[in-house]
Amino acid sequence: MTVRESCLSLIKYFLFVFNLFFFVLGSLIFCFGTWILIDKTSFMSFVGLSFMPLQTWSKVLAVSGILTMGLALLGCVGALKELRCLLGLYFGMLLLLLATQITLGILISTQRVRLERKVKELVLQTMENYGANPMETAAEESWEYAQFQLRCCGWQSPRDWLAARTLRGSRSEEPRVPCSCYNASAANNSVVPDKLLFSQLSRLGPRARSRHTSDLCLVPADSHIYREGCAQSLQKWLHNNLIAIVGICLGIGLLELGFMTLSIFLCRNLDHIYDRLTRFR
Repeated sequence: MTVRESCLSLIKYFLFVFNLFFFVLGSLIFCFGTWILIDKTSFMSFVGLSFMPLQTWSKVLAVSGILTMGLALLGCVGALKELRCLLGLYFGMLLLLLATQITLGILISTQRVRLERKVKELVLQTMENYGANPMETAAEESWEYAQFQLRCCGWQSPRDWLAARTLRGSRSEEPRVPCSCYNASAANNSVVPDKLLFSQLSRLGPRARSRHTSDLCLVPADSHIYREGCAQSLQKWLHNNLIAIVGICLGIGLLELGFMTLSIFLCRNLDHIYDRLTRFR
């Protein structure tokens, strides 16, 4: 066996092993998303989260797992069976994926101001209609989860919640905000977080779609809540994690580019492998 033949064999099995790894990874992602979608309550008790926008993200995980499995399967079978059509399709899908990622990156960088404006409008609209429609809570849960994780309240400040129609009580009542705004570390009190956990877990049961305004977990706006808006918290998070985000994006792009190079190199040299097999026959 010549050096060139050894190199081709190495590339072949390298592509097979790495795509097999991504196939298993895609299977795990798909099973994880399906588990969340089917049995939300068990998942919540397993990870110990107080709440999470599960309905949307479980579908995203399931679809991502299927796409990863399909792409990895093309690479595995194409490399192992030395099929030029599958290797070409594998290269084309990777090229399309890489082009989509680059396009999204360019659009995000060039349309950043417009994107921020759209996000602000969506968040303020979600807060204004908070609890108005018990049948549609995905956006509300997503925003509450963001407040909980970023340790913030409202978009610019907690006063943004005053626009929520369902949170407006009578003039004698003090303003209220969702429990995701509650700063348990400042209050050193576990009563409200326990109430938050119970309230959010109750949405996952059979009565999740019959939620009423009275079932909302609310705290007084003048209590121990986060005083910083989520716009500032989000900017701080992006600034602190910018290097990691860019590094991950570059790593994924280089990995895709490497697989594209290996697949097209193997595809172009299949004739050499076929000639060698013909000589041995």
